[in-house]
Amino acid sequence: MSFLKEVMRRRKRKPSQLAADLGISHATVSRWLSGTDIPSTKSCRRLAEYSGVPLEKILSVVGHLPKVAEAAPPEWPEFREYARQMYPDELDEDLITMIEDLIERRRQKKYNSGKNA
Repeated sequence: MSFLKEVMRRRKRKPSQLAADLGISHATVSRWLSGTDIPSTKSCRRLAEYSGVPLEKILSVVGHLPKVAEAAPPEWPEFREYARQMYPDELDEDLITMIEDLIERRRQKKYNSGKNA
């Protein structure tokens, strides 16, 4: 499933790490990636919280809802591209990487606090 691969790429996670983050088995993630199974609606909700992608989009991608129009803007704007365009002289690659890491930490903290609630 390309959506899952994109989530793992952006969060720099391996399948086993993603499984641990979501509180599911590595075998389940493997079945999702191979296409032999799809996430349940409960797992889709977890993926939405974890990735920041709207739940409706995830439900559509995995097949629980009709396909959402592809004309919609991407859910994940590339911060690196945005930063280069908006701040070409102010931010170098090291600063952009630091900001991306801070954003990721905040997302992880928000996800983990919501998961424990």
